[in-house]
Amino acid sequence: MHAGTVNTIKARLGRFGIDGFLIGIISVIALAYFFPQPGIITRPFSLEQVAGYGVSIIFFFYGLKLDVKKLSIELMNWRMHIIVQFTTFIVFPVIALLVKPFFGIDSLLWLGIFYLCTLPSTVSSSVVMVSIAEGNVPSAIFNASVSTLLGVFVTPLWMIPFITEKVVYTDTSAIILKLVVQVVVPVCCGLVLHKYGGPFAEKHKKRLKLFDQAVILLIIYTSFCHSFYNRAFEAFSMSTLLYMCAGMSALFFIVYYLTMFICKRFKFEQRDCTTVIFCGSKKSLVHGTVMSKVLFTATLPVSIILLPVMIYHSLQLIFVGIIAQRLRKTGKVD
Repeated sequence: MHAGTVNTIKARLGRFGIDGFLIGIISVIALAYFFPQPGIITRPFSLEQVAGYGVSIIFFFYGLKLDVKKLSIELMNWRMHIIVQFTTFIVFPVIALLVKPFFGIDSLLWLGIFYLCTLPSTVSSSVVMVSIAEGNVPSAIFNASVSTLLGVFVTPLWMIPFITEKVVYTDTSAIILKLVVQVVVPVCCGLVLHKYGGPFAEKHKKRLKLFDQAVILLIIYTSFCHSFYNRAFEAFSMSTLLYMCAGMSALFFIVYYLTMFICKRFKFEQRDCTTVIFCGSKKSLVHGTVMSKVLFTATLPVSIILLPVMIYHSLQLIFVGIIAQRLRKTGKVD
């Protein structure tokens, strides 16, 4: 196929949030279905262990790329930042808690939905979409970056009580220790070394993004290998999955219109309103996937817990991609 045709197809798919990474996710799930054994075996090495090391490297490079001095400049627009972070870490989890009575007591799908709701906002896609919609890009970078940093601590604080409910004899101290060693320490090391390694990380950010995506795909593959091998999805019908897609769509638009309402009440400028809506309504698949390696024990089917995260990720890219294109043309949030 001609290179120009390929680029045209990519551009058209990109408008609807469909990119190579999303196609990669679908591909590794299919691969896990047909070939689960490589994700389960432990000799000569374990792919799960490789993914675990990759998690620490991802968080190290995140800390390395984070310039605290530059981010501090954006602190002045504090109302906007508070609204974004409040929506991300309070509004979302409260919505999940409100719908909990509609699920079974031991529902793993609800645990996955709640996990999704505790995650931070995305970084790259939020900034890209805000840029397309001609919003406040510096504030988008600030909020997305701060959100991810806060997520290292806030997501576990929300999740640990519910994880210990699910798994009898779960040692909370072991989860916290794993979190510190695998996430907090790498982030802090990266922050300390930013002065020396920051330019390197900035120069190679495209390659680092590919590394991040490769680790995520590996985690998704190994998680689904275990679930398919143990027939964990047999309890879920196609109608259940369709209800899940409808529920994730409803969740997105509830938060979308709620943030829009708040922006209008505070009389934000159009560009700031765009940033609040896009950053406040999105959730990070990167953080969700890598943090799952730290938080959830082997006794929990991680793929089922990640299912709402992946569905929401796919839908948010599609919805926000369409909205961003419309905002670019009309210049109005509606």
